[in-house]
This record gives sequence, structure tokens and C-alpha cells, in this order.
Amino acid sequence: MSNILVTEDVIKNFGDFRALDNISIEVPKQSVFGLLGPNGAGKTTLIRIINQITLPDSGKVFFDGNLLKPDDVHHIGYLPEERGLYKRMKVGEQVVYLAQLKGMSKAEAKKQLKYWFDKFEIGAWWNKKVEELSKGMAQKVQFIVTVLHRPKLLIFDEPFSGFDPINANLIKDEILQLRDEGSTVIFSTHRMESVEEMCEHIALIDKSNKILDGKLTDIKKEFKTNTFEVGLVTDNKDVLLKDLNEKFNVKTADFKSLEDDLKLNIKLSNGETSTDLIKYLNSKAIINHYVEVIPSVNEIFIKSVNKNS
Repeated sequence: MSNILVTEDVIKNFGDFRALDNISIEVPKQSVFGLLGPNGAGKTTLIRIINQITLPDSGKVFFDGNLLKPDDVHHIGYLPEERGLYKRMKVGEQVVYLAQLKGMSKAEAKKQLKYWFDKFEIGAWWNKKVEELSKGMAQKVQFIVTVLHRPKLLIFDEPFSGFDPINANLIKDEILQLRDEGSTVIFSTHRMESVEEMCEHIALIDKSNKILDGKLTDIKKEFKTNTFEVGLVTDNKDVLLKDLNEKFNVKTADFKSLEDDLKLNIKLSNGETSTDLIKYLNSKAIINHYVEVIPSVNEIFIKSVNKNS
């Protein structure tokens, strides 16, 4: 898969403070790429460099196979965390103006805006001033402005901020639809459940350095601990637990489903395999539930950042 965006050894300083330290990432075309990190890690600085709001002190940025150039702004849509609409300007006039800044003709802008305003059921707000809109309604308008010109690359910084769950889900579905239609998405958020649902690749930045990146499924494999969740039915609970604790690293908890007596988290070590575990358990109890424990993005985030402290 070719890449829509590549950064090579990007460095950015603000006085004596280094905001980005040799950051290199590759964003595959038509993917959802999670740009993650704690507050102050450097994510927004990198996004601003991609959007040419600021320039790197050194390093290179490539867009669609070529060095990033000023005209590429017409192929990038950016929704910043801090939204910015002109509050006293009418919604319709403002979105047409912003669309023209992205290189659209007035006629094409109005045509596309009608489609999006109808889709989001906000057509009645066309002649209202932005200051009359609720926060969620204004967020919808900014989302439309970001995607209107069908850019090759979309960058969303906390896109669900201010949305209720229903509208957050609506925006999520629209982002995935845009991906399916050919756009690439860079997605920066602190909502790890959204990363789980949407992102195929991630990069984690902490203290100005990239500490993790790659395909999400591969990263999850790297962070597995050879632990299995098992639901069991047994007539001899105490003996089973004693034997398991002697043979395996077992963390026990009550299993929530009614048909099981036990829920066990069993961590294998010393060369044991899942086959060994299943064979042993089958000889002692009825297995109703058996699954390998895969770390969540949230767990990977916390473990990686703590390790980098």
C-alpha cells in the first residue's frame, strides 16, 4: 500500500523547547491513522506542520509522493480541536466563502453544501448567524466545511468534542464513509474507544518523540501477555483453583454469565502453550468460554507512556 503522507526526521523547536524530535511517520492511502499522545506530546505541532501553518526546523514532509508544497492545501481538510467560525456571519455565506478558499467555485460549493446540509438536517440554519447555533450544530457546520472539497487527506483533531453520543456516531460513520470513498484520515483523539473502532494504523508520540507506530493489529500482538480468559463449570472449585495456582499464573474473578462457576485469567509462562492449558482444563471441568486476552489501545497507551517516563 502506498502512502499519502510521509514525514522524515521532522524537528521543531520553540526557543529552547523541542516540540518534535526526529519524527518519522508513514500514513497509508485510504486508511484511518491514529495520531496519539498525552497532552503536550507534540501532536498538534506535527499537524500544524502538515497543514503548513508552521514550518519544521529540519526534516521533510512528502504528500502523495512529492515534497509538500503550498498548493497541497487544496487537497487537505483540517478540523482543529479549537474550532473557529465567524460568530456574527450567516452560516450559508460563511461556508460558501470557506469552500471558495479551498478552490471550489461558488456554484459547486452551493451544490455540495445543499447535499451535506440536507444529510445533516440543518438546512433551516442557512440564514442564521453562527452565534445562534448550539455547540453541536456549529460542530456539524465545521465538519461539513472540512470535508466539502473532498480532499485526499482529512485531519481531525478531537472530532467528537461537543457531540452527544448520537451525533458522535453519525460523524464516525461519515468519516468511515469518506475513507471508503478514497480519502485518507489522520485522527487525533484521547478517546481510545474511538481508536479501537476506527484506526488501522497508529503512531504514539510522547515528550516530542515517537515511541510506537505501526499497524494496530501488529502492535496488539506485540503487547499480548499470553493470557487467556476462561469460563468454567466445576463441582470441585477449591481443588481446581489450588491446582491451577500451582501450575499456572491465575487471576480469578466471578464469571458474570449464569451457566459458569468461575471466570479465570490464566497467564502462561515457562513454555506452556494454550493447548496444554485446554487439555488440563478439560480434564478438570467443563469449559464454556475460552478466549485470548488482547490488550486494548488504552492499555497499550498507558503502558508505553509509563515506560517512556
